[in-house]
Amino acid sequence: MRIAVEGCAHGELDIIYETIQEIEKVDGRKVDLLICCGDFQATRNLSDLKCMAVSDKYKDMRTFYKYYSGEKEAPVLTIFIGGNHEASNYLQELPYGGWVAPNIYYLGYAGVVQVAGIRIAGLSGIYKSQHWMQGRYEKPPYTDSTIRSVYHIRNLEVFRLKQLSGKIDIFLSHDWPTGVTKYGDVDTLLKQKPFFKDDIKSNTLGSPPCMELLERLYPSYWFSAHLHCKFAALIPEKGGARVTKFLALDKCLPKRKFLQVLEVRSQEDGPIQLNYDLEWLTILYLTNHLLSVKSSIHYMPGQYGAGRWTYTPTAKEKQTVYEKFGSNLQIPLNFTRTVKPYDPCDTNTRIERPRLLINDQTTRFCEMLGIDDPSTLLQIITNTSKDNSISDEKWVDTSIECISEYNVRNVSDSMEISFEEESVFNSTFEENSSNKYFIDSSPTNLSSTTNLSLATNLSPKSNGDDSNNGNTSQSTLDGTLNNSTTFTDSTSMEDSSEQTGCIQTEPNRKKFKRRNYSMYSSTF
Repeated sequence: MRIAVEGCAHGELDIIYETIQEIEKVDGRKVDLLICCGDFQATRNLSDLKCMAVSDKYKDMRTFYKYYSGEKEAPVLTIFIGGNHEASNYLQELPYGGWVAPNIYYLGYAGVVQVAGIRIAGLSGIYKSQHWMQGRYEKPPYTDSTIRSVYHIRNLEVFRLKQLSGKIDIFLSHDWPTGVTKYGDVDTLLKQKPFFKDDIKSNTLGSPPCMELLERLYPSYWFSAHLHCKFAALIPEKGGARVTKFLALDKCLPKRKFLQVLEVRSQEDGPIQLNYDLEWLTILYLTNHLLSVKSSIHYMPGQYGAGRWTYTPTAKEKQTVYEKFGSNLQIPLNFTRTVKPYDPCDTNTRIERPRLLINDQTTRFCEMLGIDDPSTLLQIITNTSKDNSISDEKWVDTSIECISEYNVRNVSDSMEISFEEESVFNSTFEENSSNKYFIDSSPTNLSSTTNLSLATNLSPKSNGDDSNNGNTSQSTLDGTLNNSTTFTDSTSMEDSSEQTGCIQTEPNRKKFKRRNYSMYSSTF
């Protein structure tokens, strides 16, 4: 299978697809799949722009709305994860993944899918320690705080990914794994990004949970974005035979190395289609009781706590879930619009106040698997708060007090590099006005034994957005519970058949009466 990997998309779908078509013309070979490593910016209308954590001057509709409205259709199957510049209200409708437009699939907060036998896993968002152990409490319209915390990864998603067994072919993250720079050409990296030096030296560049996942799963490939530069590395398993080929890519701008094409051997012949991963479905089912939509501290099970603490499924548990899906794991093509798309010809467009919506894709998925939709649980809390005359703002404020009450590690994470800040580091940027594409045919710095093809890197015409969001962070707080007081590193979990037990006939699902469902669910 021929796969194109994109760094930060920043909403430039037209340019990305055009670039892929140019690559296909060069060698006459079709690209089967496009995967994007975050900052996708699936903005459907002007209301979605209010849910992006960027300055107003960078709030541009770009081109995704054309694919959402049906004006255009993605010419290649596209899979993406979320970053830190997203229409978070839209992605929040699909916590377990789903179609954001025809032929464009979002992996969710975390997800695993299979394409022609290739197993692809991903983790959306970036790491910030102050929100790491909280539930998914944010909801639109976001506050100045929640518009950023909504895209910060949580310990639940990482805990779930750590339960995976078997081979992972491709893993996607927006953040780089912490410490990955020591496995590549760091000197060349620092020539491009000299301001990374202190963070690399202190080992605070990137995401600690991502490195924990890498060192547990060792996927064949790991792709990232976020820091807006190209960087390759080989990470060998300590004392083992596995090697992860890491590649970070740039953003979609002129003379930037933002796209890589590689060949991956597929295990199946026939049409390229998207399928659920049975083990991942079973993990979601088994861990549904760990879901939280509160902002208080939320622990994951630990080795020395009471009850089950490892959720790698047994064959019997997977069979039960397989039957729930009627022995058919093909992901249904059930995209539906939940809001009216942007119309550039409509000069009288009214910008609606963002609100929490229920997406029918998520509803059907949750009902089939027997798990909870976080958005539905948030509605229950919101309605209860209103019934008790407690405002949404007060609910959020009191939750922030819970953080200090539990005395979570009070570290000051480095601030993200914003759009405005990157202009300092790219003052020599020039647009090549004579050519639409800049071609860099230099190979990725990976061993010839990695089966990574020589790629063509293309960059588009400038769009005026020279943005960057480099992230540095402090050490991780794993968030597993040991004897109710201490934290344990869940990477040390061992697969124990004695502890897995048998599947429950019904999971520990939260039972709520859904009130005024029609108020929150609208289809255009």
